[in-house]
Amino acid sequence: MKKYLLMVAMAALILGGCTLPTKEQPAESQQPTAPVTVEPGTPETSGQPPVVETVPQPPKVQTIDWSASVQPLVAKMLQADGVQAGSVLLLDSVKNSTNGSLQVSKATAALHDALATNNKFQVVPASQLATAKQALGLSVDDSLGSRSKAIGLARYVNAQYVLYSTVTGDVKSPTLKMQMMTVPSGEIVWSGNGAIQY
Repeated sequence: MKKYLLMVAMAALILGGCTLPTKEQPAESQQPTAPVTVEPGTPETSGQPPVVETVPQPPKVQTIDWSASVQPLVAKMLQADGVQAGSVLLLDSVKNSTNGSLQVSKATAALHDALATNNKFQVVPASQLATAKQALGLSVDDSLGSRSKAIGLARYVNAQYVLYSTVTGDVKSPTLKMQMMTVPSGEIVWSGNGAIQY
């Protein structure tokens, strides 16, 4: 019985993977090591010049003087031959056909301001124009890209003329082009263009 117990004990030791230290392999003493922290050196302590990050400058945005840009063209348009004084004029929103982004809503506002005190035309008020667009199923922000839309809208508000304005060319040096046409015939009675003023 002792023999079986001894065999079972030996088998348990072998299966358990326990090894006894031998004289050939001395046990290493393990001592805890403190964690090493490395602090980044400041320019004063590391001897290196400080790293300077350059922040890119945003591009300079040139402010367009829309009032100065539209005034000369409006003055020429008011002297156009064959236009009856007191006629109703529909101003289409200024369109941007440049290769960049422009605030053409300010150009449209400048056109309204330039024509506010003229003696030749009665400009369709913005509120009446918005109501007419709604009645015809057009968006209030719809710039009348199609001439047929503009003619239909002009007839609805009883306008005799429509003024189209487009900004074209390179966005850094654009050109303002204007055309005035009669509503009944669609004939262009005046056109002009000029450089944008900054």
